[in-house]
Amino acid sequence: MYPKETKYYIRPFGYISNSQSKLLLKNKKALKINGVAFNSIELIKKKGGKISKACYAVDHFFERIIKKNKKLEILAKNLITNSKNFLNSNKFSKKNKTLIFSILNITPDSFSDGGDNLYLKDSFNSAKKMAEDGADFIDIGGESTRPGSEMVLPADEAIRVLPIIQKLSSKKFKISLDTRNSSTMELGLLSGVNIINDVSALMNDPKSIEIVKKYNVPIILMHMPGTPQTMMKKNKYKNVVLEVYDFLEERIKYCESNGIKRKNLIIDPGIGFGKDFNQNVEILNNLSIFHSLSCSIMLGISRKRFISSISKEDNPKMRLGGTISATILAMMQGVKIHRVHDVKQVNQALKVFEKLNS
Repeated sequence: MYPKETKYYIRPFGYISNSQSKLLLKNKKALKINGVAFNSIELIKKKGGKISKACYAVDHFFERIIKKNKKLEILAKNLITNSKNFLNSNKFSKKNKTLIFSILNITPDSFSDGGDNLYLKDSFNSAKKMAEDGADFIDIGGESTRPGSEMVLPADEAIRVLPIIQKLSSKKFKISLDTRNSSTMELGLLSGVNIINDVSALMNDPKSIEIVKKYNVPIILMHMPGTPQTMMKKNKYKNVVLEVYDFLEERIKYCESNGIKRKNLIIDPGIGFGKDFNQNVEILNNLSIFHSLSCSIMLGISRKRFISSISKEDNPKMRLGGTISATILAMMQGVKIHRVHDVKQVNQALKVFEKLNS
């Protein structure tokens, strides 16, 4: 059964460079989100399983369309009021700074760099190079979550990640811990972790929410249907963008109902996690819809398989061009947190984009 009430979604689109947007912004004919200006709004309505769409100029939408519609007014307010989200209120970086989370997998079987950093000396040297190249956070993982990967026991995961966490923490590195297990989370936080990155959006382990609340740390909530072992069998969506949106909206409400402040929530649509090529592309082309959830957005597209589907490059380490292309597309939609392998090259691309857009 479908809900009888109409549900609304709004997606800003029509990217305008800053040099072209100043007069439009002054005359309220453009909308600025995370330093990126848009001149149009797509309004999506869903009722009884039916979806309708309409597009409006920004000024027309805000002056006429949302009037006397409380649901739309709330969405519009979320879209333009993001001063309290992670990018604008965290203690780790300058306000609204584009952030790079560099991927450091302490695993033998990750799809791209499995086995590269199993020894402490190697992982520390890799992390040091990532920081020198411009990484804001080192995102450490001890369990591969690629499609079909085998589950790792929390105790084994902790054994893998704790030595490098402790060493990096002693050197004042900022650390994100990629785990879906509450015991690993707590051990990591006690060892100096600053942010938790959970691919299950706190659904894998019921104790995780209490750990995040107890230590008052930011949490990255990612969309993934099922588990790494089952997710590619559960990617039957009627509308992948709206279903991912609904999932993330529900997880935000769950966190807030358990005392987690929205400024500590980062959302990730989960590119490659339970999505086929067309579904990944659909999400990438509609990333700006997630701004109305009023949370900062992270994107992890580095070296992903969808790039190979376009470029025919089977070696994940040779997908840098595709990674940068998709990252710039995300930047043009106001996404400013990026999880990557090739820090130096992506950092350069982001700096050039931001300068050209200034």
